[in-house]
Amino acid sequence: MAYTLNVCHLYGDLMNTYGDLGNILVLNYLAEKMGVELTSEVISLDQAFDPDKYDIIVFGGGQDFEQSIVSKDIQTKKAGLTDFIEDNGSVVAICGGYQLLGHYYIGANGEKLLGIGALDHYTDKQKDHRFIGNVVIENEETGEQYHGFENHQGITFLGKGERPLGKVLEGHGNNGQDKTEGAIYKNVYCTYFHGPILARNNQIAKHVLINALKRKYPDADISKQEQLKVTETF
Repeated sequence: MAYTLNVCHLYGDLMNTYGDLGNILVLNYLAEKMGVELTSEVISLDQAFDPDKYDIIVFGGGQDFEQSIVSKDIQTKKAGLTDFIEDNGSVVAICGGYQLLGHYYIGANGEKLLGIGALDHYTDKQKDHRFIGNVVIENEETGEQYHGFENHQGITFLGKGERPLGKVLEGHGNNGQDKTEGAIYKNVYCTYFHGPILARNNQIAKHVLINALKRKYPDADISKQEQLKVTETF
């Protein structure tokens, strides 16, 4: 059976400050190993998002200027993105993308940038301080450890239905207070990890692909794809 998956690189022309395109390259590499054909396209400003067209969304990070632009435009895509998420669509959201899936983000200048509230977190700001450095976390469900690099002034607090991507072993994570990093909701993986995250943590990329395959091909035997061995690259 031939498997295909279509990736939406959401605002990939604007929210790609930290090399988050690398996440799509990793998904493509592992998809090939699984015998899955992966295609991708950028959906950006003034373009409609069709939730029925895509299997995976990658939503990268950007600086406050880009986020202020995207914050306005993404409201036009709110219904489609929320439907996609609630229908168990696979999402990887990094930094600014993570923030804008929540209720709001307070920028460095104090401006409140609205998110779409698809997830129940919110992001405040630190005063004259940023979290910068290497991060190590452990997912308490799988026992997997993930490694990344954080560089953010925002402090994010999780809400109803969300659980952390991992418990912080080294670094600061979401807010430097509750030892959480990132968020998982249904098939959505959120994080502050740059690196890019999937290049350093192939286990997450595999989870994203497997979740997308199970959603699109619910009756298929994908045991071969599930058995793919991935190696740690941190």
